[in-house]
Amino acid sequence: MASAGISTEPVRKHLLLHTPLMALAVAAFGIGTTEFIIMGLLPNLSQDFHVSIPKAGALVTGYALSVTIGAPLVAIATSRLERKTALLLLLGIFILGNLACATAPTYNLLFAARVLTALCHGAFFGIGSVVAANLVPRNQRAQAIALMFSGLTLANVLGVPAGTALGQAYGWRAAFWAIVPIGIAAAVAVAFLVPKQSSAASGSLIHEFHVLRKPQVLLVLAMSTLTSVSLFCVFTYVAPMLLTVTHVSPRVVTLTLLLFGVGITIGNLVGGALSDWRPTAFLVSALIALIASLIVLIYAEPHIVPAIATILVWGAIQFAAGAPLQSRIVDHASAAPNLASTLNQGAFNFGNATGATLGGMMLTAGFGYRQLPIASGIVTFVTLVLALISARLDRKHRDDRIVEELSIL
Repeated sequence: MASAGISTEPVRKHLLLHTPLMALAVAAFGIGTTEFIIMGLLPNLSQDFHVSIPKAGALVTGYALSVTIGAPLVAIATSRLERKTALLLLLGIFILGNLACATAPTYNLLFAARVLTALCHGAFFGIGSVVAANLVPRNQRAQAIALMFSGLTLANVLGVPAGTALGQAYGWRAAFWAIVPIGIAAAVAVAFLVPKQSSAASGSLIHEFHVLRKPQVLLVLAMSTLTSVSLFCVFTYVAPMLLTVTHVSPRVVTLTLLLFGVGITIGNLVGGALSDWRPTAFLVSALIALIASLIVLIYAEPHIVPAIATILVWGAIQFAAGAPLQSRIVDHASAAPNLASTLNQGAFNFGNATGATLGGMMLTAGFGYRQLPIASGIVTFVTLVLALISARLDRKHRDDRIVEELSIL
């Protein structure tokens, strides 16, 4: 029984705010598991379908390109729908896509099934980010979005290692079969726990696309793309890298993926909290730390303990650096948040595809796995330059606004 004079209202409000966020996180967990699980299964898929590792890596590229191209099209198709209805429709596509993956008899059909599954990805995270941001006060937006995306990072802690172990023990199809009930549970959670939010779509779609003319929006999209290029150039091939360079067993690969997931979960949540405090300064600092971690990874790869430890730290910094970008796109594109947020997910996944392709091209050209972090470091440096340009524009906008307010006075 509550003590006399102690109000339970703050606790009740806390639960009302965070319960729908947790439902979104469950859905993000399922979608994240589907996206990232392919990395741990690349050796199995390569052997089963008799294709090279770089060609198996094209499953990552195909998924990411489907998100990139399909996300804005799906956003347009669902722009007039109430947001909760749109989320449930997208989860239905997710469930059907994973059923198709689990039953695909050939590499080409698996590729097509991955493309189908990816259609829900960008739009779900785009619309879900707007829903999450609208559930909390403005100064807590980055944390709310980070909480939803914690499902994506937890997929790497639980979903990907479990799916990898399941695929190694019972075949890669078992991993996709296991994702189907996760999708069903996510749909039920969203249906019962997420409140309805009317679509913000108004006017013509051409008017909504005008948001892309804003330099700050374009800079966020570019930085989102490049951070993903940096990540996936290395992460796509982390399993074969560990097997051939670090010389670990498949079980240690699973353990490393688990630790990577722990790292990115911590990085995502810390990045979300710090982004609400000093978003631009934190982004610049995180990118500098990311370059340093990639340099360390080059020398750590041949050694088991340093390699695993560096991968954990690298993952944490990578996702901490990406945490501010989704909230920035919502802030800078308030006139069309659904579309802009979805396009940002497309930018992330275009980066995924480009990074996986870049890594595959380097391996095909004869470069080794130890050269992949070098390419990622160069890409991250370009991202840092864009972040500094964005910071300068922020200051200019703030100064112009102060001058305008003073002139009114």
